[in-house]
Amino acid sequence: MSGVIVTDPPKADAGDVEALAGYGVATISEAMGRTGLLGPGIRPVQQGVRVAGTAVTVLSWPGDNLMIHAAVEQCGEGDILVVTTTSPSTDGMFGELFATALRRRGVRGLVINAGIRDTQELREMGFAAWSRAVCAQGTVKATGGSVNVPVVVDGQVIRPGDVIVADDDGVVVVPREKARRTAEASEARETKEAASRAAFVEGQLGLDRYGLREKLKQLGVTYQSYDEYAAGERP
Repeated sequence: MSGVIVTDPPKADAGDVEALAGYGVATISEAMGRTGLLGPGIRPVQQGVRVAGTAVTVLSWPGDNLMIHAAVEQCGEGDILVVTTTSPSTDGMFGELFATALRRRGVRGLVINAGIRDTQELREMGFAAWSRAVCAQGTVKATGGSVNVPVVVDGQVIRPGDVIVADDDGVVVVPREKARRTAEASEARETKEAASRAAFVEGQLGLDRYGLREKLKQLGVTYQSYDEYAAGERP
């Protein structure tokens, strides 16, 4: 497998990345029309952490972390390393030594569609990571691959410079040219949800706030007392 290392790809505006960092993965995905989510198999190795940054992408051979070493050189302040393999792999391709090198360069975290190890050490050093698997199995450094090319994870295309936001709920990718628009839409959604939250605190029901009683009626859902239901009375 040959490959290419692309240098200095375009990135989302840093201000837009920071704006997106203020919102959760669920909010951002909803703001984009329920798109951009990586699947539920990519899970955090820590809890209570949210990161946002620009993607540096890696396409590697399974069980081979050579191209992660190559990618470290391409990483800088505010980046998130995104790694996938040419076929499914759960080998532990990334650990504490990689995290040490990346943190020195200002990298905010890792998303890897493969295995990770040294998870206790990663938590202790505060390096945030999301992975497909946790596995102590080691890897080799023998096969070429690519850095900063478009990759696909769980059906989502991730390009270098796209925005990655990750938290306890998972990972979402925001195309770099949509970063500002998505941040604005996320703010609008947060404002709307804040109003609903206040209404629920006061006792309002979602059935009434969202006009769902009529929807139930349209779907033929009826109300019955327990005695009516127990007696077998059906509309």
